[in-house]
Amino acid sequence: MPYVNIKVTKEGLSKAKKEALIKGTTQLLVEVLDKNPATTFIVIDEVDTDNWGIGYDQVTTLRQAKQD
Repeated sequence: MPYVNIKVTKEGLSKAKKEALIKGTTQLLVEVLDKNPATTFIVIDEVDTDNWGIGYDQVTTLRQAKQD
């Protein structure tokens, strides 16, 4: 019974992309580990960019710096 937790920054990930992540991850576990998709759990957590840091900076700050 695999459990996969995918964490991404909260920047408008569409329902279709979430579905693709769930299907693709499940299929990978089926192909590589021979797992049953009915007992495979995929959870996507969207983290606010203020709550995600890279190095010393919040992702919010890094994104704003790229736009300037």
